[in-house]
Order: sequence, then C-alpha cells, then structure tokens
Amino acid sequence: MYKKRLMPMSAPAKESAKARDNALLLAVAEGSRQALGELYLGYHRRLVRFLSRFTSSYETVEEIINDTFLVVWQTAKDFRFASQVSTWIISIAYRTLLKSLRRQKNHLEAQSLGDHPEQAVDPTSRAEVQDWLRQGLNQLPVEQRLTLELAFHMGHSLQEIATITDCPIGTVKARMFHAREKLRDYLPALGGGVPELSERGE
Repeated sequence: MYKKRLMPMSAPAKESAKARDNALLLAVAEGSRQALGELYLGYHRRLVRFLSRFTSSYETVEEIINDTFLVVWQTAKDFRFASQVSTWIISIAYRTLLKSLRRQKNHLEAQSLGDHPEQAVDPTSRAEVQDWLRQGLNQLPVEQRLTLELAFHMGHSLQEIATITDCPIGTVKARMFHAREKLRDYLPALGGGVPELSERGE
C-alpha cells in the first residue's frame, strides 16, 4: 500500500504554529481556560512521547503534564517571549520531570549490564539493539540522558536545549560528549554504532 511521505514542516507552517502558540498564551495570560485547553491538547502527544521514555507509568506521565500546564496557567502573564512558547513549555516539563525522577530514582534504575552478556545480544536485530541502547541510556546520569532525548527524540537544537535546561551551550555540549563516551563503553555490541551528535542551532 502506498504511504504518503511525511515532509518537514515548511517555514510558513512553522511561523503559523508559532503565531498560534503566541496568541493562545496571551489569551491564557488574560485568564482564558479555553486557550489553556487548546495549548494542552496541542502539546499533550508531544510531551507523552518525551516523558514516556523515562517512565512507563501512565499516571506519572499525566501528573507531570498536568503539573506543567498548571505552571503555564500560573505564570503565562510573566512570559516575555524571549524564546518560543514551545521551548518554554518543554522547559517547564523538563524541570518537572527532573524533580519527579529525583524523587523516584527507581524510574531510572536498570539491571547491571553485567547481567546481560554480550553474546546474548544480536546486533543485527533492531529490537535487540533498541533494548541494548535503552539499557545504556538508563545508565547515564539523568541530565546527560535528558539532553540526548531532547536532541534526538524531540529534535531540539543546542540553543533550544540550553534554554530548556537553563544552562550554557558549553554545558550542553559537555553533557553530550560525556554521554556519547559512556554509551560507547556501555554498548560494546554496537561496535561504535552510536550516532554522532548534531550541533544544530549554534
């Protein structure tokens, strides 16, 4: 069956989405619950996709999203549009997730890689590689793993990640570098198959 190829969002479409977010946030700042609901629906799937990489608990994911939009509701009037609304919302979700992970460290705990011999992994199997990579990610310090997830699975640039995590670009680059080195140690079965990290947005 023919499947329509998904094309990258065009510049006009991006500008339209940005303008829509700006208008909705301004309405939220004026007390519009309807606008808040539209923002919530617009970002819910994206946030679920991001948060679900850190916890399999549906309740935890929804709690973080709800807490995120409570902050949006409470602080929309203070937003000065120095960054995109999307970056601001993701930054709130990031900080909320970080607090949750620190409260519940078991969400990032994984079995020691020593319990999974290399010979048990078939590098030619996509499912096995994904599982092996997931185990490696679980071994990283939370800030390093979050940085990788924001870059590769959420598609954020270095500048956006710096804004989201409230740290200098140099720190973002350092976290990426150290995460890559650790993954290469954790994933010998991939034989150097860890992808190079993009420095988009410099």
